[in-house]
Amino acid sequence: MPTYDFVVVGGGIVGCSVAWQILQSEPGATVMLVEKEQSFAAHQTGHNSGVIHAGIYYAPGSLKARLCKEGSAATYAFCDEHGIAYERCGKLLVATNEREMERMQALYARGLQAGLDCELVSEAELRRREPRISGQGAIFVRSTGIVNYRQVTAKMAELFTAQGGKVTLGSRVTAIAERAGHVDVRTSTGPLRARQLIVCAGTQADRMARLAGLDVDFAIVPFRGEYYRLPPALNDVTRALIYPIPDPELPFLGIHLTRMIDGSVTVGPNAVLGFAREGYPRFSVDLKDLWELATFPGLWKLLPGQWRNALHEFSNSMSRAGYLEECRKYCPELTVADLQPYPAGIRAQAVSRRGELIHDFLIKKTDRMTHVCNAPSPAATSAIPIGRHILDGLLAREAVPPPAAEAAAGAH
Repeated sequence: MPTYDFVVVGGGIVGCSVAWQILQSEPGATVMLVEKEQSFAAHQTGHNSGVIHAGIYYAPGSLKARLCKEGSAATYAFCDEHGIAYERCGKLLVATNEREMERMQALYARGLQAGLDCELVSEAELRRREPRISGQGAIFVRSTGIVNYRQVTAKMAELFTAQGGKVTLGSRVTAIAERAGHVDVRTSTGPLRARQLIVCAGTQADRMARLAGLDVDFAIVPFRGEYYRLPPALNDVTRALIYPIPDPELPFLGIHLTRMIDGSVTVGPNAVLGFAREGYPRFSVDLKDLWELATFPGLWKLLPGQWRNALHEFSNSMSRAGYLEECRKYCPELTVADLQPYPAGIRAQAVSRRGELIHDFLIKKTDRMTHVCNAPSPAATSAIPIGRHILDGLLAREAVPPPAAEAAAGAH
């Protein structure tokens, strides 16, 4: 059976970051990266807005807040080092009514507390900076940017293999068994053995944890994020990214205008409960996924407090006119004809059995395994420090001896 010091499951940006950083830190280690698809970044990494977040939304002191701030700087540095195009265009969080103006003040105070480079913008100043955007005021977050995370992930994978890392694509994990000194992993392309197993499985995180025998008190609930692209004639509609002021009672950030690194502008995403964890076409249904949703008690405990929001999101999904109204609050010139097709994304959201949305990153560990159980946005921004955080934990538990030392130890 092929044996490795580390086996990493998952070829999204978090898995590739972990694998690459292991070999940066432990160049003598043997590392295998296993991905069930035929390419990297096939799911959440390759279907997001491409935003390098600053971290203004996240609770001070949370792992998400710390790793997002570190990740923003690390992502820019990585792109500079490897010639990956990005733009530090900034983000405007636009308040369109008095209630949002009150929330804006609280959000601005949070940004200052987090040490972010942000400023309050008056209505007149907003109009001067963004003549086609309407609002009573805004917060400008200077360090927010845009990038293609598929390119970032591909570069990490390239660096990993150049340092001697091994990759198996199209390989699905079917069994995991932790032993006293190793972990046995069965895959569709053959068995593996690892001294340490790291699982970064995204939409499949709960299933992988359960397969490994962990006590899983949560489930991944998929939320389908639907985007539209604006016509090329509107590529100059805004210079910065335009976001609404988020409602703290709601779990997601709301529909926003995002300039993409290719020059286009997208609108979205909404957040509709999905019936398939990897169902990107509209009306996708996976019977296994649907059954697990229907029989998960946490979903039924969550819905009573969120049904109005869920109904609103579903209504906007069914009607481009309703979706448009969310955009016209801050960009009134848009019309239904401007909402052109664009691929959807799936957000893997962990929900506890008590019916609570798990907002922070969630990592579960055993002696020989590390499972990234919840890594929603801003996981792409935070991927480098997430990888470092995981690696620090691994090396604290067990130093990896060089191959020669292992051979000598085995000879006695």
